[in-house]
Amino acid sequence: MRTLKKWENNKVDSINRMEARADYKSYVGRSEYETKTKTGRYYENLNGEWDFLFLDAPEYSPGDFYKTACDVSQWDKIQVPGNWQRQGYGEMHYSDLWYNFPIIPPYVPTENPTGIYRKTFELHSIQAEQQYILRFQGVDSAFEVYLNDQSIGYSKGARIQSEFDLTDYLIEGVNTLTVRVFQWSDGTYLEDQDMWWLSGIFRDVDITTRPKEGLYDFAIRTYFDQNFESATLTVNPTFTQQSNQTITYELMDCDGNRLFKEAEKGEKSFIKTVEEPQKWSAEHPYLYELLMTVEKDGQVIEVVNQKVGFRQIEVQGNCFLVNGVAIKLKGMNRHDYSPTEGRVTSKESIENDIVLMKQHNINAIRTAHYPNSPYFYDLCDTYGMYVIDETDLECHGFELTEDYKWISDNPEWEEAHVNRIKRTIQRDKNHPCIIMWSLGNESAFGHNFRKMAEYAKETDPTRLVHYEGDFEAEVSDVYTTMYTWLERTDDKLTMDKVITNTKKPHILCEYAHAMGNGPGNLKEYQDIFYKYDHIQGGFIWEWFDHGIETVTEDGETYYKYGGDFGDDPNNGNFCIDGMLMPDRTPSTSLIEYKKVIEPIETKSIDKAAGLYKLTNRLDFNSLADYQLIIRFYEDDQLIEERQADIPETPARGTAMIRINYPAIDFKAGAMYTVHFVYQLNDEKMWAQQGFEVTRSVFTWRKENRQPAVTDNQASKLTIDEDTAFVTIVGEQFSVRFDKIKGKLLQAYYHNEEVIEKGPEMNFWRAPIDNDMYILEDYRKKYFMHLPHESIRKVECEVNDEAFEMRVNSFYGTTNSAWYYELDYKYVVNKFGKISYCINGIASGRKKLAPPMLPRLGVSLRLSKDFDAVSWRGLGPLENYSDSRQAAYPGVFTSTVDELFVNYVKPQENGNHMDCDWVGFSNNDKTLLVKTDEEFDYSVSRYESEDLEKAKHTIDLKERDYLVLNIDACQNGLGSNSCGQDQLDKYRCKFEDFSLQFSILLEETKGKNISELARKK
Repeated sequence: MRTLKKWENNKVDSINRMEARADYKSYVGRSEYETKTKTGRYYENLNGEWDFLFLDAPEYSPGDFYKTACDVSQWDKIQVPGNWQRQGYGEMHYSDLWYNFPIIPPYVPTENPTGIYRKTFELHSIQAEQQYILRFQGVDSAFEVYLNDQSIGYSKGARIQSEFDLTDYLIEGVNTLTVRVFQWSDGTYLEDQDMWWLSGIFRDVDITTRPKEGLYDFAIRTYFDQNFESATLTVNPTFTQQSNQTITYELMDCDGNRLFKEAEKGEKSFIKTVEEPQKWSAEHPYLYELLMTVEKDGQVIEVVNQKVGFRQIEVQGNCFLVNGVAIKLKGMNRHDYSPTEGRVTSKESIENDIVLMKQHNINAIRTAHYPNSPYFYDLCDTYGMYVIDETDLECHGFELTEDYKWISDNPEWEEAHVNRIKRTIQRDKNHPCIIMWSLGNESAFGHNFRKMAEYAKETDPTRLVHYEGDFEAEVSDVYTTMYTWLERTDDKLTMDKVITNTKKPHILCEYAHAMGNGPGNLKEYQDIFYKYDHIQGGFIWEWFDHGIETVTEDGETYYKYGGDFGDDPNNGNFCIDGMLMPDRTPSTSLIEYKKVIEPIETKSIDKAAGLYKLTNRLDFNSLADYQLIIRFYEDDQLIEERQADIPETPARGTAMIRINYPAIDFKAGAMYTVHFVYQLNDEKMWAQQGFEVTRSVFTWRKENRQPAVTDNQASKLTIDEDTAFVTIVGEQFSVRFDKIKGKLLQAYYHNEEVIEKGPEMNFWRAPIDNDMYILEDYRKKYFMHLPHESIRKVECEVNDEAFEMRVNSFYGTTNSAWYYELDYKYVVNKFGKISYCINGIASGRKKLAPPMLPRLGVSLRLSKDFDAVSWRGLGPLENYSDSRQAAYPGVFTSTVDELFVNYVKPQENGNHMDCDWVGFSNNDKTLLVKTDEEFDYSVSRYESEDLEKAKHTIDLKERDYLVLNIDACQNGLGSNSCGQDQLDKYRCKFEDFSLQFSILLEETKGKNISELARKK
C-alpha cells in the first residue's frame, strides 16, 4: 500500500484547527467598544518581517527547524503577508486550467517547494481566563504550525481563515512561532483557479484573545413579514463553556439611537420583532449596530458588536427576490490582485476597488473563486454590494482527463469538499451583503457537490445556493450559466433558450470576457436583463488585468503575463482580461459598462419638441439622490447650462421631461447637442457631491455646411508628367502621383511634406484578443494580411482649375477567388484641396469570402508633427460598433499620444465612429479631412504590424510618421476570447462599400477649427 504524506492525505483536512466561526471583535467593556481604539485585550499583529528558509521539498527541512534552538542566522528575511514568488523564491507560473504536475490525486510531486517561516513575539503575562488564538487569513496551499518546540496543528484550504488555540503552549517572555508551508498538497487539486500560481502566507496573521466564558460564535438572521414592514431579528449564540451567562442585546440605528435593550440567557436564542426597520440593499446599505454584552454574576465578560442589515432573500416562482424585489445584478468578478505583490491585498486597496465599482454603477461582486479577507465583507456591507461568496474550490484541470467529475463525484473526497463550504459559511454568515453561497467554480458535478449544497441549505436557509457546474440546477437555487451566447448558428445554448426553458432564476456568473480591446455587446445583454424578470443580471469577467509590474533598465514600466517567466505550459495573456488595467486605470470597457448599467436611462421621444423619457433603472430607490444639469453645445462651444427638476420617478418607473432649446441663430455647418448630465445631489461614501453618475447626449440639430469662400485669383495648376509619375503644382503646394499603381505618393504644402503616403485600400487591423479564434483562418485560409492590387485602368485629366485621376482595379488577397472591384478617383483643385472617393463592388466567388472582415477603408501616412487632433463625431473615448454606448456626439480635441490606448498586449485601438471631419494640427496649420457622409478614423504612431508583432508595450517603436486610418466600416469587438463573437449586425462584411473625403491644409493660427470645418 502506498504511503500518503501528510500533505497528500485528502482525508485529513486539518489537525487541531479550531471550529470555523464568525469573524468579530470582542471588547473588554463598553468604554473600550465606544472608543474603538483598542479592544482592551491582548492582540499581536504578526505581519512584517519573518525569518525564512526556502527548500525544494519538505524532506530537506532541518531536523530541528521548528525548535527554538534552531540556528536561523543564515536564513533569509521575507515579508508577511506576501507570496514568496514575488520575493525572489520559486517560479512564477500562470495557467488557466492546467495542473503543474501529473494528475494522480491525491499525490503531488516530490519536488514540492517549501517555505519555513519563523517569528518571535513577546508576551509579558498570560491571563488564565483568556483563550489565545493564532489566526491565519490565507496560506497557500497547506501548512503546519509550531510554537515553542511543540506542534500546534495543520491546515489546508488556502484562502479561508484558519485558527489555532495557543493557550496551552504560550510562555511568558519570548515565544517562537514556526510555520512550514507546502506549495503543493492534495488541496491543490481543489485549487486550480484561473490565476497565477502563488504560494506562502499571503494574508494577515495575528494573535487575538477571547474570554473562555465569552461568546465563541453567533449567527444573526433577519426575517420580514409578508408586507415587508416589520422584521424579526434572531441571534443564535454559541459558548464553549456554559456557566449561566446572560447576554444583553442592544440595537442602535446609524445615529446611535437605541431601538431596544433586552437581556436573555446565554443558552437561548434571542428573538425580537423590530417595527419598520430600514431595509438594507446595495442602493440603501443601511446598517444597524447590535451590541451583545455578555455577563456572569453581574460582571461584564465582554462586549461584542456586529453590524446588522435587515434584508430577506427568497425564491418566488422563477425569480429570486431581495426584500420582495427581483433585483438585477450589475456585477463584476473580482480576484485578489496586486501588480507588484501578487495576491496580497490591503484593506485600503480593496476599499479602493469597491469605491471605483460604486462610481461605475456596479452593484454586485462574485468573489472569484474563493472567499476574500474578512474586511472585504465589512466594506461591502457598508458601501452596498451584493456578494456571491464563493468557496475556494476549482478542479478545472480534470476537464482534460475525460473524467471531469473524477474527485467531485468521489465520496472519498466528500470531507475535503464540504469543509470548504462549511468554513466559508461559518466565517461570513453575519454579513447582509452576501446573498448567495457559491459551491465553487468549474469542477463538474456529483456526490460531493450535493453534500456541499445539503450542508449550505441546512446551515443557512436564508440564502441561496449557487453553482454553475450544476448544469441542470439540481441543487442550485439559481440556474446559472457562463458566456452564454446571444446568437449562434449551431444548436448550443443561447440566451433565448435560457429565457424560454429555465424554471429557476437565471444569472450569468461570467460573461463579457474583458480581454484587451473589448468586450462588445454589453447593451444587448443588459437589454435582456431588463426585459425579463427572471433573467436577473450577471457578472463581467473580470475586474483586473493580472499583469505583473516590471521595470526596464531605462525605467519604463510594462506588465508581464503567462510565458514571460519561462513558465510552461502557460495561457499567455489570458490573465490580462479585466476592465481595470494593472495600474488601476479604468479601461474603455469599464466606462462603457458604467453607461450600460446607468441608473437613469434617457431616450428621445420627440426630439424636435424637446420631449424625452427618463427610466429609473434602480430596484428600490427613487431618483431623489440625483440632480440634472442640462447643457447645450454648438459644436464644442457651451451655449447654455441650466439645472432642471427631475420628475418624481419611483424605482423602475418612467417619467417624461420636456426641455426648451435655446433661442439662437443657427450657423451653417454647425452641430447642436444637448447633454443630460446626472450628478449626485449630496456627498456619498464613494463620491463627492456633483459626481457624474451618467450622461446622455443627443444631437438636436445639424446644419448643412456653407459653401467655402474661395480666392479665384489662385494660380493655375502646372503639371510635371512622365510615363510613370505626375506632379501637380499649385500656389504653395504640390501633389505627386504614381500612374502605374494609381496612388497618391506625397503632398507638400509650403514646401513641407504633409502627406507622406496617400490613401491605400486596407482590410487589416492589428488583431484584438477577441479575434484569437478567427486569426488562424484570417492568416492561413484567407491571407487577409497579404493583399494584392491589380490596376486595370488609370485615366488622368487636367485643366486650369483641377487635376483628376480615375483608377479601376481588382483588390484581393493571396490565393483568394473573392475580391473587390475598385473605382477610385482623386481630384486636386487649384487651391490645394485633394478630394478622394472609392467605391468597392464585392466580386468573384463571394461564398468563399470570410464571414467578416477586420475593416474596410484606407490607410494614409501623415507628417508626425501634425499630432494635435480635433474631430467631430463620437468621443471622447475609443468606440466601435458594438461598444459605443459611453461615446457621444460632439467636437473633441486630443493628441495622437493621448488617443493611443495602451493595452498590456498591444492591439487595435483608438477608433472613433460617425465622424464628418477630423483635423491634424501642427502649431498654426491644420490638415483637415472632411466628408459629406460619415467615416471611422483612428490615428497612431504605429503600423498595424507593429502592434501585432509587439508582445508588450515596451516592444513598440514609434514610426517617424503618423498612420491615419479612415474606414467605411470596422468589425465589432465581440467577446470571443471567451464568449459571444461579433453579432451579425456588428460585422464588417464582404459587401459593396463607398467612402469619400477631402483633404486640405488650412492656416489655423487664431482660428477656430470647428468653424473652418463647417465649410464645404
